[in-house]
Parts: sequence; structure tokens; C-alpha cells
Amino acid sequence: MFGSVSSSEQKKPKPEKKEKRDPGVITYDLPTPPGEKKDVSGAMPDSYSPQYVEAAWYPWWEQQGFFKPEYGVSAPNPRGVFMMCIPPPNVTGSLHLGHALTNAIQDSLTRWHRMRGETTLWNPGCDHAGIATQVVVEKKLWKERGLNRHQLGREAFLEEVWKWKAEKGDRIYHQLKKLGSSLDWDRACFTMDPKLSATVTEAFVRLHEEGVIYRSTRLVNWSCTLNSAISDIEVDKKELTGRTLLPVPGYKEKVEFGVLVSFAYKVQGSDSDEEVVVATTRIETMLGDVAVAVHPKDPRYQHLKGKCVVHPFLSRSLPIVFDDFVDMEFGTGAVKITPAHDQNDYEVGQRHRLEAISIMDSKGALGLPRFEARKAVLAALKERGLFRGVKDNPMVVPLCNRSKDVVEPLLRPQWYVRCGEMAQAASAAVTRGDLRILPEAHQRTWHSWMDNIRDWCISRQLWWGHRIPAYFITVHDPAVPPGEVRKAIASCFLAVVCWALGWQRDEDVLDTWFSSGLFPFSIFGWPNQSEDLSVFYPGTLLETGHDILFFWVARMVMLGLKLTGKLPFREVYLHAIVRDAHGRKMSKSLGNVIDPLDVIHGVSLQGLHDQLLNSNLDPSEVEKAKEGQKADFPAGIPECGTDALRFGLCAYTSQGRDINLDVNRILGYRHFCNKLWNATKFALRGLGKGFVPSPEGHESLVDRWIRSRLTEAVRLSNEGFQAYDFPAITTAQYSFWLYELCDVYLECLKPVLNGVDQVAAECARQTLYTCLDVGLRLLSPFMPFVTEELFQRLPRRTPKAPASLCVTPYPEPSEGCAVAVASDRCSIHLQLQGLVDPARELGKLQAKRSEAQRQAQRLQERRAASSYSAKVPLEVQELRKVDEAIALPQCSTNRDGSNKIFSQHSLLSVWCGQGVCRGLT
Repeated sequence: MFGSVSSSEQKKPKPEKKEKRDPGVITYDLPTPPGEKKDVSGAMPDSYSPQYVEAAWYPWWEQQGFFKPEYGVSAPNPRGVFMMCIPPPNVTGSLHLGHALTNAIQDSLTRWHRMRGETTLWNPGCDHAGIATQVVVEKKLWKERGLNRHQLGREAFLEEVWKWKAEKGDRIYHQLKKLGSSLDWDRACFTMDPKLSATVTEAFVRLHEEGVIYRSTRLVNWSCTLNSAISDIEVDKKELTGRTLLPVPGYKEKVEFGVLVSFAYKVQGSDSDEEVVVATTRIETMLGDVAVAVHPKDPRYQHLKGKCVVHPFLSRSLPIVFDDFVDMEFGTGAVKITPAHDQNDYEVGQRHRLEAISIMDSKGALGLPRFEARKAVLAALKERGLFRGVKDNPMVVPLCNRSKDVVEPLLRPQWYVRCGEMAQAASAAVTRGDLRILPEAHQRTWHSWMDNIRDWCISRQLWWGHRIPAYFITVHDPAVPPGEVRKAIASCFLAVVCWALGWQRDEDVLDTWFSSGLFPFSIFGWPNQSEDLSVFYPGTLLETGHDILFFWVARMVMLGLKLTGKLPFREVYLHAIVRDAHGRKMSKSLGNVIDPLDVIHGVSLQGLHDQLLNSNLDPSEVEKAKEGQKADFPAGIPECGTDALRFGLCAYTSQGRDINLDVNRILGYRHFCNKLWNATKFALRGLGKGFVPSPEGHESLVDRWIRSRLTEAVRLSNEGFQAYDFPAITTAQYSFWLYELCDVYLECLKPVLNGVDQVAAECARQTLYTCLDVGLRLLSPFMPFVTEELFQRLPRRTPKAPASLCVTPYPEPSEGCAVAVASDRCSIHLQLQGLVDPARELGKLQAKRSEAQRQAQRLQERRAASSYSAKVPLEVQELRKVDEAIALPQCSTNRDGSNKIFSQHSLLSVWCGQGVCRGLT
């Protein structure tokens, strides 16, 4: 009735204590048309199966409109409005654990606000991802047709991009649905949609007219492979400890980095053949040198004031300038100055009014390709006797994260946004408290960035993106006076043709972050007024990773204030970065990147290896990555399900700390789902077929105790959501279900339900129903699938109850409370003799104690390692001390000499030899 079990797994499920073994693959096979409600009339399967539970619910939720803000509410809504827009993922993207964490947090918040009765909108969208998409389509073109975009032409190439978007662009939306994300898909936006493109054009024109957007020639990060400027976030910084050979696109042999080459400049007019020795990691750039700089207080060079050195290859005299930026202690204390190819040198050049001479074209060539020119320059210096040595030098090499090419600082004309005044306004909003940033530690970073902000380069030399709405005017007739030209330009834009002028639209497109910065109001069609714009802008919350605080969050705030006069949201919550179980940043080369769908569905070790073979990893890195996978996942990744992954990620999300994700812990929450399943299955048997929820009667002491614990869990959950304290919420809910309801109350309930006192049994059933009803609603924001599945099997208190758990009111403390907790020191004594087995309970606690001791031992071993104090930051060391203290249970002795054990989680202490349990509140 309820599905099928694979032929190799027809055996009866293992007992609970052996649950870690594969319980079998149970699937939901009843024919259910998409959008129709799932049939839950049959018997529950023997054990929890993610595949069975997660089937069919999402299409029904979506079809019923539960995720739309209009569902079930009227305007104006006295409970208020909650609006949040998704950080738009790249159209080229696929899910990674960062997406999973973002969506687990955002969806839990959205579902909580929706269940509280607020008008709730979580707006989806997707970013056109200028560079990433263009690279993907170019590779596809080359692979399938042997063409590059220039051979195809701009218009034909853009047609190919739109075609690719139509075929592949919705992939990440389907993955987000797999995560249970309750987004209003009818409002989904793409940053290249006509509505959003119109906002981009309007914003550019307004800002240009006000002088906020302007054009200037400055140094930019340049990718020679992409032939475009790129943003700082698209630059990876590869740290080298010394001489290293790196692969560079377009070069057959690896290129040497991490060395410092010294050479001499002869002092002009010196009778003693005096020279100044300088050193550089980029010897080829000496062809663009325009000066040598020394520190004003360096005694070695005071006699050279007003003198010059001679360039050995060019008829150029280079002045010796004195500047504080020079480090006298490094090398010879003399520095070559190349303003057109180094940011620091550019600033020195500005201070001393030095010429900036560009020596490279847009592809990085100096006549020869730049790294071949490096060899040629070095050979020429040696030939002229000016080479003075080479040595290892720790350095950072900037790499384009799209092309893996070495980034060059080049002078190029670009469009810029003047950020100073907008940054001051954004900083002041936080200072006043109008904008709240959490965790508050990030506010210091916010103010630091805003105080030191530079103007923002917004143009990119790409074809895919929002083409800049600006035109270059050419005067064909030089006899036309300037005043007449201006009049003619005005006429041209009024569609009056003028033979003396020609114009051409700028070839560049806008930085993707520009359109992303407009996202909170472009999705509602600004500047055109609409009902959505008036109701949902400004939004309530922006939730995202702290790594894009400047690149996205700050720009949304600056542009929102400038263009609409309003903050785009009132609060910003920044979650941590996901790392692997060892605290390492996730990297494909390490083999520790985890696809959340692999955690949801499970994957074999061979399956993980196969993913590496289909990736863009260098063959030399594949074997290293395989070893990493084998060490971390020797048996692959077990099937955990969506609910366990979401709950686990939120449980990890402690404010201010990165997440070291251990997949085994996610598996533990998969077992927790099985606990929910078995507890509900037992409860439904105990309630019986004819059970009708009704007002409570004369509860027993244990009934009143579990109600008080339920009330406390509800209180902690609501307070946790308000404070964005996700571990507090998950801990409260986990503890209630596992350690209070399952471990204590259900055990106490068995003899009551089987006893002769029908009044007591009926009261117990009503309390049990309340625990299930409220407990499932508590968990719903984190575990939407399993809670919906179980909730749909419960009877309803009223015939007009909502159709789905996701639109059922979130619990309030008054719903469970039969006995208020008078004090946090209050103790409730329960006489349970004959109802529980002390030896069995003590055994459970001993097992928990042993596991906690093992955790503490592992923490102690890490701290005892010789490299621990040197490599681990002090704040992490302090946090691990706390973790160790929490992990280690404490033992003490009763006054009568018997032992008692307090577990980290358990609310019980069992006295040996006595049939008495004491519930700790």
C-alpha cells in the first residue's frame, strides 16, 4: 500500500540500536499526479525513508499556493509583513554546501514568519553571471563547433547564450526545490529580464546625470585570457613560499614565480660608474619603468637627490624620487616604479607626476607573450652585465578564478561609480541603528570598508550582460563649431539625423554586481510604481554569507539609499562559511567539496571519484583529490535526506564561527528523523482510530511535566528565531523530542495506556496528541518534509484546520503549558517505580557518557598536538576548551553513596537501587 522495498532488502528492519545499518530503500510508488496531495491513508512504513517521505509534497505545496504572500491573509495584515529576497545564484551554478546552508537558514526563517501569520514573501531570482556564463557558452561552442565568439559575431553569440539559458538555466531552481525552499516561484526574476534591465538602464542614466557615474583611465585587474577587467572577488590569491612553477593558459611550459630578480640601473653622469640595484618579481615590467624610488631618510641615497638613472634598453632617463612608501629594510631599499603595471607604483606616480607607460596589450603581449618576454629581458640584462642575482621570495600570485590566468594590473579606460558620499550614508545608517548587522562583530568591518572605499569600476569587456547605455560621438566635419555639435547631439537623441555626426554604442557591459546591487527593488519593477513595490520594499531581512558583505550587501545599501531614498532592508544576518570536518576550506583539488544532493541521496566512493574525472581538475590534482575523498568518505556518503541536512546545517550555525561540517553528524540527524517516525507511529497506535482531540482533563504529574517541557521548547524556539540563534532552537527541539518525549514520557506512557484507569489513559492521550501536534509544528521550519508527512496522519482539532502544516500557526508557549515553570531552579519529582527499568535507563546514560568521553578525548588529543598552539588561532583554542567542557559529562555521588550520572543531553539522573527519577528543569 505504502510503497515498495528493494528485492535485496525484504527483511524486517533492524532493531533501533542497530539503526546505523542501511534500513532498506523504501519508496513511495502510489500514482500521484504532480500537484495532487500525497496519499497518506495507508499504513506507515516500518522505518523512516527519506525517499518515501520527500516524495510528492513539494509539487502539492507549490500548486496550492502556500508559498505566496497572498495565501490566507488579508491586507492590511495586522501581523505585519516579512520580505526577503534570495541572494540570486548564478545561472551557471549548481548547488554546493554554501547554497544549502543559505537556503536552510532562509527557508527556516521564511516558514517561521509564514506560520506566525505574517504576509510572507521570499522572492527567488537568478543572476546572469556575465563572465561565468560567457565562459561556459564559449567552451561549449569550441567543443561542439570549433568556433570562438569573435568568429560567430556578437548578435549570433548572444543568441547562443539565450539558447543555453533556456535549456540549462533552470537547473539550480530544481535543486532549490529539492531542498524544500518555500519560494514564491511565480515571482522568480532573472537579472536580464526586461523588467530588471529597465531598472539597470534607469539607474545608470540617473547616476550619470548626477555625476556619480563617470569615465576614467585607471589601473584595473585585467584577465588577459578573458580580455576584460574583473572585480576583486574574481581574483584568487595563491600564496607561494618560494620558487614555484605554475601552469598559465596559453603557455606550453609552466612559468616560474616566487623569485626576486635583482638588476642594476647606472646613475646618469656618474664618473665612478655608480649604480642603483633594484629587485622585482616581474622583471618584464622594467620596460615600463619611469623612476626609481628610495626612502627620504635612507642615508645610502641622500647624495642622489636630483639625479637620474639610465634605462639600459630605452633612451629614457629615470628620476630618483624620495617617497615614504619605500621600505628601507627590504632588499637594497631602492624600488623600480612602473605606474602602468602596479597599484602601489601608480599611486607613487600620481604623487610625483610621473608618466604611466603601458607596455602590454589587452592579451598581455609586449611584442612577445609576457612570460616569454620575461625570459628575453632577463637574458638581455645578463648580456649587458646588469644582472645582480635571483633568490626565492614568498609572494602572492593573483589568479583569475574563471580562466586561471595570472591577473595583470593594466591601465584601461573604464566606467566608475563615485562611492564616497554613498558609503558615508551607508555607514551612518548602521551607526544610527537604522540598519542592523548581525553578528555585530561585522559592523567594524562595515565601517572600515566604508571609510576606506575606492570608486567602483563597473564596466566589463564582455558581450553577455547589460550593455552600457552610453554612446561615443564622432564629428565627421571638423568645421562644425563645438556649440553646434552639442546642439546636434541633443537633436540626434531626439531622432533627428545629422550628417556631421556619427555615434556608436559602448561595446562594454556592466559589472554583474551592479545589477545585483539593484535587485531588492528591480524585482518589483522600479522606477515604475506597483503594488508589490509599495508593499514589499523596503524588505525586512537580508541573509547571506559574510564573504560578500562588501561586494553585494554594501552595494545594495548604497544604491538603495541613493536611488530610492530608503534602505533596502532593516536587518542583515551573515552566516558563517562551510568548511570540511578538519576545518579546511572546501576545494576541488582537495577532494573535499560536497554536493548537498550527494548528502541527500547518498553516493558511493566510486561515485565521488567519477565526479572528479568529470571536473575541470588538472590530472595531477585528481589523484590527490581521490586520496582526500578516500580518507574522509571511505564508504562514500550515506543517504541522509533533505530534512537531516537542513536541520544539521542550522544546528551548526553558531554566530561568528565557521562551520566544520562532519557528514557523520548529518547522518545522526537522519537517525533523529527515524526517532520522530517511530515515536509518531507508536503514538498513533496509542491514540487509536477513534481518537478525537479535546480540551485537557485531569492530567497526571508526568503529563503536566511533559507539558512544561513542551512549553519551554516552544519558548526557546520562538526566542531563538527572533535572535537568529539557530543552535539554541535546534537544541531545544532535539532535546524535547529525543530526551524528554521519547526517552521519558513515552516510556512512562506505556503502562498507563495499557492500564485499567481509562480516565488517566484518556488524559494521557490528549497530552500525547498535544505533544505531537505542537512538536511537529515546532520542527516544521527546519524539517518540512517529515513533519508534513507525520502531521497529515494526525487527527485535527477543528474541521477548519489549515490544509498543510506549512500554513498552520506556529506554536505559542500557552499551547503546551499545564504547569508553569516557576523558576529555573525548580525540580519536579516523579514517582516512577514500576514504570521504568532503572538498570536499562542507567545503561543508556552510561552509553551516552562513554560517547561524550570519547569526544572529550579527541578534543584533548588535538590540543595536545605539538603544532596546536602555533597553528590554531587563540579564539578557536578558547572555543575548543568550552567544547571539551561541554562534551565531558560530570559524575557525582548521592548522599546515600549511590552513583548518579548527568549526561550532556539527558534530563534524568537515575539512582541505582531506587525506582525514582528526578526531572531537572
